[in-house]
Amino acid sequence: MSASRCWTVRRLLLLPPASGREVSKARFLHRDHDLQKKEEEKQGGGRGMPGVWEYRVQYNPSAYHRLQPDSAVLVGTHTDEELTSGTFVSPFRQRNNPYTVRSSRHLSSAKNTLLDLAFNRGGGSKVAEQPTDSVRLPPDVRGDPRAFQRCRPEYRTMSHDLSLSPPSIAIGKAFEMLHDVTELKGSLRSADIVRFLSELGHVAPEQQPLVHSDTRFSMLLRYSVESLRLFSHAQLLEILRAFVWLNIPATHSILSLYEAEFSCRVEDMEFRELLLAADLWRCLGRQVPRYLELVYTCAARVLDQLELPELVQLLYVIGEGRRCPPALLPPLELLLLKHLNRLLPEEVGTVSLAFFKSQSSLSAGTARRLADQAHHLVEELSDYALVNVLKLLRFNHLDHRGLLWALRCEVPRRAPRMGIQGLMHVTLTCSSLHYRDDDILLAVAQCLPPLAPLCRSKDAGKLLWAFGMLGFPPSEVPQLYPCLTQAMRLKEFELQHFPQHLLTGLLGLAFLGLYPQDLLNLALSEDFVRLATGFQHLDLKKDLFTLDASVGLEIPNWKGPRISPALTEQIRQQLWTFAQQDVCLKAEVLEAEELLQELLGGEAFVQKHMILPHTRSIDLELRLDSEGCPIPLHSEPKCNAKSVKRASSSPPFWEGGHTGVMITEDLLAQLTSLRSLGQPHNEMQPYNEMPPHSKPCRVHLKKEQEDDERMFTSGVTLTSGFLEALKSPAQHPVYPQVSTGGTAQFIAVQVSTRNHFCYQSQQLLGLQLLKRRQLALVGYRVVDLPPWEWIPLLRQSRTEKLAYLQGKIFSMQGG
Repeated sequence: MSASRCWTVRRLLLLPPASGREVSKARFLHRDHDLQKKEEEKQGGGRGMPGVWEYRVQYNPSAYHRLQPDSAVLVGTHTDEELTSGTFVSPFRQRNNPYTVRSSRHLSSAKNTLLDLAFNRGGGSKVAEQPTDSVRLPPDVRGDPRAFQRCRPEYRTMSHDLSLSPPSIAIGKAFEMLHDVTELKGSLRSADIVRFLSELGHVAPEQQPLVHSDTRFSMLLRYSVESLRLFSHAQLLEILRAFVWLNIPATHSILSLYEAEFSCRVEDMEFRELLLAADLWRCLGRQVPRYLELVYTCAARVLDQLELPELVQLLYVIGEGRRCPPALLPPLELLLLKHLNRLLPEEVGTVSLAFFKSQSSLSAGTARRLADQAHHLVEELSDYALVNVLKLLRFNHLDHRGLLWALRCEVPRRAPRMGIQGLMHVTLTCSSLHYRDDDILLAVAQCLPPLAPLCRSKDAGKLLWAFGMLGFPPSEVPQLYPCLTQAMRLKEFELQHFPQHLLTGLLGLAFLGLYPQDLLNLALSEDFVRLATGFQHLDLKKDLFTLDASVGLEIPNWKGPRISPALTEQIRQQLWTFAQQDVCLKAEVLEAEELLQELLGGEAFVQKHMILPHTRSIDLELRLDSEGCPIPLHSEPKCNAKSVKRASSSPPFWEGGHTGVMITEDLLAQLTSLRSLGQPHNEMQPYNEMPPHSKPCRVHLKKEQEDDERMFTSGVTLTSGFLEALKSPAQHPVYPQVSTGGTAQFIAVQVSTRNHFCYQSQQLLGLQLLKRRQLALVGYRVVDLPPWEWIPLLRQSRTEKLAYLQGKIFSMQGG
């Protein structure tokens, strides 16, 4: 025996033994088989085993189809991630989906807001199992991700059809074959090994543990390794197919040897054989990144020769491998455009899902043409294919008007038969595209209450986020938000592994002003905050900040936990630093700031900052007295949500007061021995079109270098002590008092973008609704500069822009 063969045999001898459960089951099955065989010998019959085996498996809940009450349970139906791997998942097991939603997991530079409404593409932690005392509910049957392979006969040569299971053989025949293995031993030919493994793959699934635990089967595997290089390409593929039917675990060490052999043969195999091998590895549930990289390299050389079925199968393989080489994407797009009009409905869904899973951003033109084909076939698309197309729209931020309009008819028609995950993806796509259609939302909302117990924490969190983001009112379906919130409570054990889902759901509720106190206690608890802030692949600090500050503002009697001031300040500084580098520099913001300064009399009267930092967007703050006069703002205020009073007549909290004191006309007259001020200072002169009564009423004394410097042409000498007294900070920040004793108006000018509103609508999205509500709560009047008014004005004359701003600021409506 060669040295290499000795090494491979030694590796196989070190294979881990079967688990105790498997061995016990195998012993039971073997003993039962012996008793049955003796019974059959007595009766002289050669019948197979009677149906005494009761093999129960658990299924993943439906992603796209609801189980009908009279439907039979389909044994062996698994998600695409579990195909033939022998691993069956509890209905409530949380999936590690790398495409989970994030309400604000990173800072976005594409919007006039620091809230990123896209999706988190990072990985997740391992999954927690459902406690044994959880309520078991009937599962759903999800759509078949491999249905496209039955659309054309060409797929048969490059894919494995799991629906065509081989006829079962009696376990006795399997033992006879294993006995032949021991008899032949070293004289086994490669063809014999292929035949034995292929026929053993016909053993019924419930009897396979007998085969796996048999030492003669391990011996057969060793012989197959010794003959690896002697197998033809077809024989290797047949063995891999046998491993699929035998449910060989994806972690079995023998598979690594076969993967290495396939990798060595990539250059010699036909491309369809390469695709078939990749599909078989997928059926085994084994990740083979090295083999796939070699396949992609080979594909780049033969791409122009591929027909449509080969292209679709290649894209399926790329999607399941979760990666597309950047250099391969452009020629793939060109080839796809060539065949696009010939795609069948299920193939459209498969292609869309492949680009989504591999995180491959198509060019705008290609994505739109793919959506055009989906729109053309929308009535023929299965629910699963339609949801995959929606994922493509979501990932590419593509607002395909025709397809979105078609959803108005398709979703209400399909929603009653769709499962929880299908409904979630429909709602999430609408939210991501900012597309609010009440017919779609109502159809989904009405179907959710009976399905809510089937929700994973991820489903409940995303649904709450999506409905809250689109401002779906609780009164439309009163049971909707309570049942989804209750589903979150039932999955509390999952939240220890997926804290982002709780924060996502609670933010969606906060957008609507709903605050479930028990879940808030959990989310703001010290342990949960430590867990959430400890994640390296997700930035959950900003979500905690938004939630914590909203609780402080909108629940004045809150006695529960709050996040620490140190963490609050850290996040506030992070948000402001980013805003200074991004949103503050946008042309429409800079133009509004400059014109407002000219309108009101100078830089001192406009302050660009974040009034409510937890809302993650900037404001242009102004102040007017009761007579409409502008009030200067010199010190940068800092907002602390913990000390903002819940009263419309109260100003926001400032860390530190204004430097200096407010000087009235009477006080200045006494200081300067004058009866009146006469004309105001030049810096205070408002824009010449300001109403005559809007004259400024206060000035701010700046610090001078010399103690005895005179600040007025005819007045008194300000000594150092008096000057220090004038400049000392106020002990208790209050409303600035004007000469008439009135109360100032606090104004927040919002330079809105289209991303603040629903698609082709003036309906504000969830975060902006929350911000407007909370600004009013702390005493601000919001003046909105909507994009459909302000952006066109940027091309107009300065006089027109100033007139527009004057009308906005000095009207009581404020836009």
